[in-house]
Amino acid sequence: MTPPPGAAAPENRSDAAFPVARSCPFAPPDDYADMREQQPLTRADIPGAKKAWLVTRHADVRAALAHPAASSDARHPAFPALGDGEQAVAAELRPFIRMDPPEHTRIRRMLVGEFTVRRVRELRPVIEEICEEQVRHLLSRQRPADLVGDYANRVSTTVICRLLGIPTEDLEFFRRVTAVSGSRSSTAEEVSAALAGLFGLLDKLIDAKAADPRDDLISRLVTGPLARGEISRRSLLSQIGITLNAGHETTRNMIPLAALDLLRHPDQVALLRSEPHRWPDAVEELLRHLSVADVIPLRVATDDIELDGATIPAGDGFIALLAAANHDPRAFDRPDVLDITRPERHHVAFGYGPHQCVGQNLGRLELEVALRVLFDRVPSLRPAVPLEELAARSASAVFGLEEVPVEW
Repeated sequence: MTPPPGAAAPENRSDAAFPVARSCPFAPPDDYADMREQQPLTRADIPGAKKAWLVTRHADVRAALAHPAASSDARHPAFPALGDGEQAVAAELRPFIRMDPPEHTRIRRMLVGEFTVRRVRELRPVIEEICEEQVRHLLSRQRPADLVGDYANRVSTTVICRLLGIPTEDLEFFRRVTAVSGSRSSTAEEVSAALAGLFGLLDKLIDAKAADPRDDLISRLVTGPLARGEISRRSLLSQIGITLNAGHETTRNMIPLAALDLLRHPDQVALLRSEPHRWPDAVEELLRHLSVADVIPLRVATDDIELDGATIPAGDGFIALLAAANHDPRAFDRPDVLDITRPERHHVAFGYGPHQCVGQNLGRLELEVALRVLFDRVPSLRPAVPLEELAARSASAVFGLEEVPVEW
């Protein structure tokens, strides 16, 4: 950390090791509070014998992510990737979330129209139908059933595949691919092999959509930007792949965690049952409280980035910790409390700045419908094992749980 003019240099001490695990799946890692209070820009050792700055305060996270010198380009040597295969694959395939403007802006515009509030609102009946179908599947299973495998994973994959226009007979294949490509424990070779299979199938799908376009996202990209020469076929495959993966992973992990978080707070469930119009408020609060995409914003400073009392030097990588920001007491009153009546709505669960999640409207609606259907149809839902026995997906780019056995 570069000290401000006139300020003393920070105490010389060993850099923190990162990432750090959560001690509780419903709260950020314990170290975040100490970093935020004692050294809000923390120098850290990350995998691959690299260094990166950790940004922890809410105002600093927003300022850093919105700064024009914050680069998302994975080809930069200082890009703070946390998985062995993450940087190599991103640098080669160039998904739009790992690009900078104007290239990022150009491709983002091709997708953003599919995720507007109006467009997503039109999808509500489809999402409700999918959630009803999958809750029937859950209830058909022998108890205890797995809330992840028997409900959340099926809902998230089906919704994003329906949006993209991917045939339902391919759903299990896509579930396997996203499990490998979304894990930071996967090697570069494993991710490349999984994506090669994915791209092979998508390549055939592009030909099919070109010959017989339907009312879906892939058809519109194929008959629009691809047909007009505004995007290469290889780049289109990458953008479809990242849309599929991001759309699946976030809700796959949020649905079971959010359900358990509510079950831990029966007063909040009672409030939702008596005042169901509060479900959108509950979703906002659960997104803030759980912050499953905590370590997604990986950046490199292409120029000095001045924050509150410190500087990220040009050429250094940094990670904006979303969970640390969303639990900053400077921004949220009693931040560790789950309160669906909370008035503050400025959480950064979907990131911030030009790379803020393009699919956030879909994510909000999908989570609301999935939870609402689950709690309406299974009012006696309860965990089948003590919560401390649940295994976390600590190696995943998006935090979640491996399995959640449930009874009813």
